[in-house]
Amino acid sequence: MGIFDLFSKRKKRLSGEIHDVYQYDDINDTFRVQIVHIIRDTLGKDQYYSNQSSKAFRFIHKTLCKEYGMFSLDQHANSDVDAIYNFFLSVDDYEKALDIIELSFRVINTIVREDNYQYNTASIVQKPDDAINELNERFKEHGTGYQFESNKLIRIDSQVIHSEIVKPVLVILHNKIYSGANEEFLKAHEHYRNSRYHECLNECLKSFESTLKTICDKNKWVYHNNDTANKLIKICFDNKLIPDYMQAQFTSLQSLFSSGVPTIRNKNSGHGQGVKQNNITSEMASYMLHLTATNILFLAEQDKTINN
Repeated sequence: MGIFDLFSKRKKRLSGEIHDVYQYDDINDTFRVQIVHIIRDTLGKDQYYSNQSSKAFRFIHKTLCKEYGMFSLDQHANSDVDAIYNFFLSVDDYEKALDIIELSFRVINTIVREDNYQYNTASIVQKPDDAINELNERFKEHGTGYQFESNKLIRIDSQVIHSEIVKPVLVILHNKIYSGANEEFLKAHEHYRNSRYHECLNECLKSFESTLKTICDKNKWVYHNNDTANKLIKICFDNKLIPDYMQAQFTSLQSLFSSGVPTIRNKNSGHGQGVKQNNITSEMASYMLHLTATNILFLAEQDKTINN
């Protein structure tokens, strides 16, 4: 059905009640009800549940119960559907609410998309792409800093950065030749969302190095498997990934590549911490994610340019 720009919404925007500042630890009641509507519109409603829809809800319910160590999300519920919705609408733990959103939309993005004809009933009024787009718009509408991308919920700190840097990188890394870098980049985001900042830094560097190696492989540039990011960067410069006439302009960029992503990780995450434990903040991890994304995007675009 999509999103309607109601009078009440326009009034709130004009009066400044809607802020462009994200929060991450609250999925409010209104938003939860809207998400239930999206899922019902895409998987099926009440008495119209098809056999396929029932299987999908059973899979979601069983998966969550197994991971949470429970027999049912709601022992008084009459069906898998009711158990999922009742739990989702009442659970105080926002991370579990996010679990349900992510798993439900992974089902929509994969199972429903692949077997769309099986879900073509009178109760289904929304296709997977429309459902995902609406979910992401609802996240923005409620100032909640997550987006469903590449089959996962990804935390975002700035819509501009996400739209202009992170999303284009996810599109590039979706190419199977970047499968390793893609997996590592998504892991970095998952660690970041769950406040595992040391692990986030490790996966950022892995993704950055995997991207460099993929570009070297594509262009048949020789490197050793154990080469560090610094050595891989030098190989890319030596092979004119950046044109000669731009070398002077990119002296600082080479320094950024050499001392930015690798050094932050090496100093804060890659080696033993000794007696004093390093404190990696969410701000540092966020910077790392965006720095990694910017560098990957630049390298991939340069590779595309030299091969055209």
